[in-house]
Amino acid sequence: MNTEIQKLVDKGDMLPLMEEFYTIQGEGYHKGTAAYFIRIGGCDVGCHWCDVKESWNADLHPPTATSKIVDNAKKYSDTIVVTGGEPLMWDMTMLTTKLKAFGLKTHIETSGAYKLTGDWDWICLSPKKMKLPTNEVYEKAHELKVIVYNKDDLRFAEEQASKVNKNCILYLQPEWSKRDKVIPLIVDYVMQNPKWKVSLQTHKYLNIP
Repeated sequence: MNTEIQKLVDKGDMLPLMEEFYTIQGEGYHKGTAAYFIRIGGCDVGCHWCDVKESWNADLHPPTATSKIVDNAKKYSDTIVVTGGEPLMWDMTMLTTKLKAFGLKTHIETSGAYKLTGDWDWICLSPKKMKLPTNEVYEKAHELKVIVYNKDDLRFAEEQASKVNKNCILYLQPEWSKRDKVIPLIVDYVMQNPKWKVSLQTHKYLNIP
């Protein structure tokens, strides 16, 4: 990447765009809602079960002008979901400022491992054991979504729930490849601990992106 482009990326004027698409939000509080997804490349959190490992290497995803990303997004929906990868590896201020200039609602899905930048209407915090969230994102998260791969993830979920703000909605979501094994575990746990809700990847059941 040449120096001038790198400067634009550092400022958030360009972002390593992996893909963008209009679909139905499949997870968490807004499931079933039409939304335009912006997937940003780059992630070093390293979840072994990640279903978009092709997003990890930001160098594979060309820096794209933020204004162009916003022009595409505004054609489809008033709800924009920024995901990754880990989008907070990049400065989200410019992107959310431009989206909000068109009256669009800004949502982010993040591990919270990096400084929170941008102006967000909804923050979905999905923390990972390998690289824990910042204190700020715990305080501001609207929903906590813990992916359950094994029983120890329930312990981790409680640990994370103790750190978020009192209004944060708590979700346990089965890791897709282990769903048959962990769904009964999650259901039992939520029935015993009703502060939690079950989140499913409904888009996968619906066979949509």
